[in-house]
Amino acid sequence: MRNPKFLIFFSIILILYASINYYILHRGLSLLEKGNPWRTFLTICIVIFAVSFIAGRFLERRMINPFSATVVWVGAFWLAFMVYILLQLILIDFVGLLDHWFRFLPSFVHANPATTRKILGIAVVAISSVVVIAGHLNTWFPKIKNLDIAIHKRAGNLKRLNIVAFSDVHLGTLIEKRHLAGIVKKVNELKPDIILIAGDIIDEDINPVIHSNVGETLKQLQAKYGVYAVTGNHEYIGGAAKAKQYLTNHGIQLLNDTAVLIDHSFYVAGREDLMKNQSGHKRKLLVEITENLQKELPLILMDHQPFRLEQAAENGVDLQLSGHTHHGQLWPFNYITNLVYEKSWGYLEKGNTHYYVSCGVGGWGPPIRTVSRPEILNINLHFD
Repeated sequence: MRNPKFLIFFSIILILYASINYYILHRGLSLLEKGNPWRTFLTICIVIFAVSFIAGRFLERRMINPFSATVVWVGAFWLAFMVYILLQLILIDFVGLLDHWFRFLPSFVHANPATTRKILGIAVVAISSVVVIAGHLNTWFPKIKNLDIAIHKRAGNLKRLNIVAFSDVHLGTLIEKRHLAGIVKKVNELKPDIILIAGDIIDEDINPVIHSNVGETLKQLQAKYGVYAVTGNHEYIGGAAKAKQYLTNHGIQLLNDTAVLIDHSFYVAGREDLMKNQSGHKRKLLVEITENLQKELPLILMDHQPFRLEQAAENGVDLQLSGHTHHGQLWPFNYITNLVYEKSWGYLEKGNTHYYVSCGVGGWGPPIRTVSRPEILNINLHFD
């Protein structure tokens, strides 16, 4: 049985989503005279666009084919168009309201209201199209973020560790084998000693990943000490057991509330995602994971969601890697993530603990980024 809180949350989101689409449709229809056949066409299009993403997600749980993939893609792009059309319409309405009070707009704006509305309508669609297309192209070109961090501990005979890390791939219908191949190529070119993946490798339902045999590309990741990962919230949304098994079968060593000693030199620890707490089983406390470790050795932690960052510092963690936020992914949602998280994106130091919250290398929903480039981290740790 579904969690009642989830059902309430989903219902609120659905009502908000329907209201936004109704508002966009209403404003679009206002540009066309009654009786104009394009009104029917516009209504049908927006209704199809609005239901596509949700319908596509349901479809791909039952069948994987070009039709289900097309429905998901159409719906995903509409999510981004919807955001930027809505923002512009709100701005136009706000300016119109101010002009109603203060009459500051030029006279030609008022001379022919119908023409003005049509020009604004064309401008809204054009601007949204440019932003969405540019944002989609952006997703295909991840940048390499280089970090040099000094850890004031001895790590056996190691003086330096080359870590390549990333998060939030969201493999599925929208980010598939070809996209992943580009990420894997960039990761391997950095010649990592170890590869760390901080959650949300799988988007939601794992069937598209299995159908496209994406796991064969995951197997191509190469590192001296191997590839380690933790679960994210999306592994739990889609079914954690299946996701874990698939990743394990394709060369990913999952750290499920545990830590491993590597080369007798340093530890890598991984926490289950917070969503495990909603599955009927609590994830371990960080103190339980770290209590029997040799604290004189460097400790690297992966925890998908960057909440309660002080816990890492309290438990002797030297470097924590997180993701999850996407730094909003679409402007202006980055302002929201900045309010929710102590660190929405980037590097932070608290005491002797270093943190990096990645904006991710993939994305959820729209395959579009307008507030950041997707990133792969190349972290060089230096030891005493």
